[in-house]
Amino acid sequence: MQAASRESYAAAAQRLEAHARRANPDTIAGTANDVLAVADLLRREPRLRRALSDPARPGEDRAGLLGSLLAGKVGKAGLDLVSALVSGRWSAPSELLSATERLGVEALLASADRAGDLGEVEDELFRFGQVVSANLPLAATLGDVVAPASQRAELARALLGGKAKPITLRLVEVALSGFGGRSFEGALTRLVELSADRRDRQVAYVTVAALLTDEEERRLGAKLSELYGREVSIKQQVQPEILGGMSVRVGSDLYDGTVLRRLTDTRNALAKR
Repeated sequence: MQAASRESYAAAAQRLEAHARRANPDTIAGTANDVLAVADLLRREPRLRRALSDPARPGEDRAGLLGSLLAGKVGKAGLDLVSALVSGRWSAPSELLSATERLGVEALLASADRAGDLGEVEDELFRFGQVVSANLPLAATLGDVVAPASQRAELARALLGGKAKPITLRLVEVALSGFGGRSFEGALTRLVELSADRRDRQVAYVTVAALLTDEEERRLGAKLSELYGREVSIKQQVQPEILGGMSVRVGSDLYDGTVLRRLTDTRNALAKR
């Protein structure tokens, strides 16, 4: 986001946090669904998106327009949040849409946090992403943007129903709608990272040939936490083809100490002789 858009989003996000401190998890989740419903409306209606982000129109007028459209259709808390968004300044209509999506997601995460379920939701999102990645037909089906998101959501509900938290399933549905313009798997990854960030943690994606023991994971987490200055949430991905060692990705940083990489480096060095 551009600077003006970031400031507008930050103001609405502060309102969300105030609401989350007062409300119970179910109420916060209801507010999240209201905000996400507005995001769906903005995605479907580009003319409305442009009108609500028009810098030539006073913010109060834009908020009034939205309020007239949503009267009786969303709760007061949800309306207050999206009104705070549209009354701000936006560098582009697309940034208003992105901010509305993000605010709805943050409200879902706030609900899980208030219920004490956020760490579990984070793990469930990651594990579901791993299941999808390992099953090419499933990945193709869930990632098919030509198919209606509602149909793909039915499949996700069939797979996760009774096995995951309701907030996890709702976030999967958000991912299926293309959260932030991403692919389904890309959206899931971003949601895992936002979940960790809300717990003030950094995500470390660790690729290994076989799962680390609890003690090995603890030691690795401690080293990474010392390196990055915050707690680290380790997400293990098993790939036997790396033969041994591990690779660790934290943000844009990649540390590749796999046996496969060392063999590849050796092979390349010999080929240059």
